[in-house]
Amino acid sequence: MAENRTPRDITSREKTARYVYTPSSALPDPTPEPGYVYRWVATHVLGQSEPTNVSRKMRDGWEPVKAADHPELMITGHAVTGNVEVGGLMLCKMPEERMQAMAEYYEKQASNQMESVDNHLMRNNDPRMPLFAERKSTISRGSGFGTGSK
Repeated sequence: MAENRTPRDITSREKTARYVYTPSSALPDPTPEPGYVYRWVATHVLGQSEPTNVSRKMRDGWEPVKAADHPELMITGHAVTGNVEVGGLMLCKMPEERMQAMAEYYEKQASNQMESVDNHLMRNNDPRMPLFAERKSTISRGSGFGTGSK
């Protein structure tokens, strides 16, 4: 009886790809355009218009994206401007070089602030009671209290 059976790997059934559900994103992702970075800019917050925020982002170099330029988003666009807008957010793009320059600027601002804090801390340092300005955390486990060993 066992001699009539064929091995399972020979008669395996076709592997069918199972559909795996992933919920859709609240904001669609545009097809990437080489040399550009995309961000969503708030045009309305809690139903109130935010023209100051939009104006500032435009001055920073963000350009509104037209719905006609990205048909894969399946959005008709704003009735007046034709821009891609979803739920009070407008899709904008900026050249990568400009975004990199902006990131370097803010990184320099942050490092200057940290340097200022360090200088202030060391100014208050007294050799009789030194301050420690270590910026790294350590994790220790398994030795000492709470390990259950005597």
